[in-house]
Amino acid sequence: MLRRWMLFVDGENLTFRGQKFATNNNLALKAGDYWKEDCFLWMPNPRPLKRPHCITGEVEALEPDGIRAYYYASLQADHPEINETEKTLRRVGFAPKVFKKEDKQKKSKGVDIALTTDMLTHAFQDHFDVAILISGDADYCPLVNRVKSLGKQVWVWFFSQKEDGLGPELWKASDVFLPIDSLFASAWPPVATSTSISSGSTRPAQTEDRF
Repeated sequence: MLRRWMLFVDGENLTFRGQKFATNNNLALKAGDYWKEDCFLWMPNPRPLKRPHCITGEVEALEPDGIRAYYYASLQADHPEINETEKTLRRVGFAPKVFKKEDKQKKSKGVDIALTTDMLTHAFQDHFDVAILISGDADYCPLVNRVKSLGKQVWVWFFSQKEDGLGPELWKASDVFLPIDSLFASAWPPVATSTSISSGSTRPAQTEDRF
């Protein structure tokens, strides 16, 4: 029997680590429905509620479509901008929860609290078999272990290197770890160079992927 799954995205963590990953790998992020600097970040592919492809086969145990995909973000902005951000994330396919924060340099506690509360609530109510967590923050280890104690699985989907924000403790606590590196790199085009602009060509995006 295929497993029911839900997606929980720590958008703050993904945005800042993804922006750094893009810079380090010469990827050109384009502002729009999938990225707003320091606010949110996703990928043009895949859709949040579609099971990703994985050549190692782990995700074949999941149902093709997820039950719900949550995206938690925070930004230093007024309510109209927060509302617009929520509308954008809904267009992408998420159930968004966007919080106002006072200090741009500090992580919002609202994101951690809301994600933790939602994952535990859905686990207690038996709404999923697998929770897929997109974050590298080791502070989620107690949450992961608690959800596992309820008979659920927690899969972590994130950049695979410690320097890209993956806490080793979180990787060890998860039931399955899925690296997002290749998928992320193939979703965004390379930064255009003077050579590619003059010749009218660009380097092809990565095609090898674990998803």
